[in-house]
Amino acid sequence: MQDFTGKVAVITGAASGIGRALTEKCLAEGMQVVMADIEEKALQQAVKELQAAGQNAILPVKTNVAILDEIENLKQQAVDNFGAVHLLFNNAGVGGGGNAWDSTEKDWEWVLGVNLWSVIHGLRVFVPQMIAQDTQCHIVNTASVAGLLGASTNAGYAVTKHGVVALTEILYRDLEAQNLKIGASVLCPGLIDTRIMDSGRNRPASLINDEVPAALTQEQEAGRAAFAAALKEGMKPEQLAEIVFAGIRANQLYIQTHDVFNPMILTRANNITTGTNPSPINLI
Repeated sequence: MQDFTGKVAVITGAASGIGRALTEKCLAEGMQVVMADIEEKALQQAVKELQAAGQNAILPVKTNVAILDEIENLKQQAVDNFGAVHLLFNNAGVGGGGNAWDSTEKDWEWVLGVNLWSVIHGLRVFVPQMIAQDTQCHIVNTASVAGLLGASTNAGYAVTKHGVVALTEILYRDLEAQNLKIGASVLCPGLIDTRIMDSGRNRPASLINDEVPAALTQEQEAGRAAFAAALKEGMKPEQLAEIVFAGIRANQLYIQTHDVFNPMILTRANNITTGTNPSPINLI
């Protein structure tokens, strides 16, 4: 996909962070944008600010991406208002969770719902629409560099991001095999200056744990503080958006933001092929 002027983009998690930057880039490319987010106040504020800048048409749609009915509504709103969808960013995501045995069922349900089921729903709902349009389209699924590494973060996050990578690889293959006019990319960002550590602000009440969480150890507190500081110094979302659009124009399956992680990715691949047990990875 090369020409974006007058086309329609749908972006989930659009009110802040990466989603907000992708929205701004789409508008700068001359697109009409459907902004989806569960955080309604932030969504309306973002739309107000962007419209004040005299940008193209923007449609806000409050959406819980973990719920299929709401993704179907998102697609219908886009088609009813703009007639088509050419660019889909399955971008919404949350952090959260712990190790494989301490994470609760509600932890798993929340993270799996937002990070993985939302992408599954998005593909099942939007790909048939794009096929029916028979126009040049592209899909970008946001994963993480954690989806390319082993043992790099908490269990729920890692599982979902590896899942998004695998799902997008299969999507790309299947679209190519059927010679469809739809490209696919998986975005695997490294450290980006976003509020992902504060994603619990949007956790549904029904998925909040009944138990009071155990107090963090001094080591855990220090680790969180170090990671928060690293994120603050990370790449700005606006720079990431430029990288993403370059990847779309190149029909690039894997879009990375930090080549510093490539040796770790190669080490993981070597461990797999040689049967070598991995060492713990520290992203910062």
